[in-house]
Amino acid sequence: MNFTTTIISRAVQGEVLAENEVTVTGVEFDSRKIQAGDLFVPLKGTNDGHEFVSKAIENGAKATLWSNDPATAPAGIAVILVKDTLLAFQALASYYLLEENPDVIAITGSNGKTTTKDMTESVLSQKFRTYKTQGNYNNDIGLPYTILHMPEGTEKLILEMGMDHAGEISILSELAEPDVAAITIIGEAHIENLGSREKIADAKMEITTGLASDGLLIIPADEPLLEERTSSVSQTVETFGIQKGDLSATILNEDKGATVFSVDDNGYQIPLPGSYNVENALIAMAIGRWFDVSTEEIFQGLAYVQVTQNRTQWLKASNGADILSDVYNANPTAMGLVLDTFAKLPTEGRRLAVLADMLELGADSYSLHASMAEHINNKDFQEIYLYGDEMKGLKLALADRYPTLAVHYFTKNDKAQMMQMLKESLQTTDSVVLKGSNGMGLIEVVEALQK
Repeated sequence: MNFTTTIISRAVQGEVLAENEVTVTGVEFDSRKIQAGDLFVPLKGTNDGHEFVSKAIENGAKATLWSNDPATAPAGIAVILVKDTLLAFQALASYYLLEENPDVIAITGSNGKTTTKDMTESVLSQKFRTYKTQGNYNNDIGLPYTILHMPEGTEKLILEMGMDHAGEISILSELAEPDVAAITIIGEAHIENLGSREKIADAKMEITTGLASDGLLIIPADEPLLEERTSSVSQTVETFGIQKGDLSATILNEDKGATVFSVDDNGYQIPLPGSYNVENALIAMAIGRWFDVSTEEIFQGLAYVQVTQNRTQWLKASNGADILSDVYNANPTAMGLVLDTFAKLPTEGRRLAVLADMLELGADSYSLHASMAEHINNKDFQEIYLYGDEMKGLKLALADRYPTLAVHYFTKNDKAQMMQMLKESLQTTDSVVLKGSNGMGLIEVVEALQK
C-alpha cells in the first residue's frame, strides 16, 4: 500500500498537523513491529499507545494517528489528528478495502473458524490471488489489521470473525461487507457472556449485517437455531453436513493422517481426522463452487491444505508416541467431537486423553464438563488426565460411570506434576489427545512431551 497523509486524513476524517506530506507504505499498532515508512496507530487499551510513539519514530515510522491533545503531538513525524484512533484505524481499512475491491469471504462459528479459513484459502488460491486472516487476528483490531496488510492485487480476502459479546460481529461485518458468509457451528463458547445457545446463534447471525444482498450464506444443515433465523434471509442460503444438506458428504475412510469422503460421486481427502473437519471442508467447497473453482482445483486445495498450528495437529512425543494436539480453544461441542473422533482412530497401543477446563461456560459449567463423560468409555480410553477446577465435574461423572478407568485429576497448581506423571506413563506405541481452552496452557504439556 502507498497512502499519502492527505489521503489518510480524508479516509479517517482527520486533520494533518504536520505541513510536509509523506507517503506511508504500511500500518502497525505495535511500535515494536514498526518498519521504515509505516504509519503508527496508537491504540488505547491496557496501555496507551500514544506513550510509545517515540519508539515508533525510532523504528522508522513516517506518520502517526493522534487522538490526544494536539499540543502533545510528537515532533519529527507527520501527525494526523483524529477523535478516536481505533475508529480511524477501521475507517482506513474500509477505504483500502474499497480501493482494492476483492471478493470478501467472512467466516465465524463457535468452533472450526481457523481450520475452515485455512481450507478456504487453500481452495481459492488454486485459481485466485488470496489473502487470509493471519493467526487469530479476528476482532475489531485484528480484522482491520488484516485488511490493511492485504497485498495489492488480492482477488479473494478471507476474514475470520470472532466475538465474545453480542454486537461485535455486526461491527466486523459492516466494516468488511462480505460477499460470502459462513457459520461453522453453534456451540457453547462464550455462553457465560451471552446466556444461551439461542443468543449465541443470534450473535453469529450478525455476520449477515453487512452481507451483500446478492451474496451467499452457508450454514450447517443440522442446526435448527440457524434454520429458524435464516428463513427470512434474502441472500442465497446453502446448507452442508454429513449425509445431509445441500452439500452432503459421505465419509469413506478415516485414519490418523487423513479422511477420505465423497460429494456428488466425486472423491476428496483432507490431511486431518474427524467428520467435523469434513464439514469444515464442505464450507470451503461451497465457497469454491460459488466462485467457479473446478472440482480438480477444489480437490487439490483440500488435499494439500496447511492448517494453523495447534488445531487438530498430529505430532510426535520424544519417545515416538502419537500426539493429537488441539489445544488452542475448547467448548463442549468441540471437545466431544474430538473425543469421538480420537476414539475411532486405530492405535497400536493405548489411548490417553488430557482434558483441561473449558472457560467461559457460566452457570452450567459443572454440568457441561460432566457431560464429556458421554464421549469417554473404558473400552476406547485407558487413561484420562483432567486438569483444572472445572474438570471436577467430569472426574465425578467418570468415577460414577467407569470406576475402573484410570482417571488422574490435577488442580491448576499441579501442572508440573501432571506433566511428569504423563511422561512417565506414556509408552512408545500409545496415542494421546490433548484438548482444552487456550487459557489453560496445554501447549506447555505438548511441548514437554516432545522434549
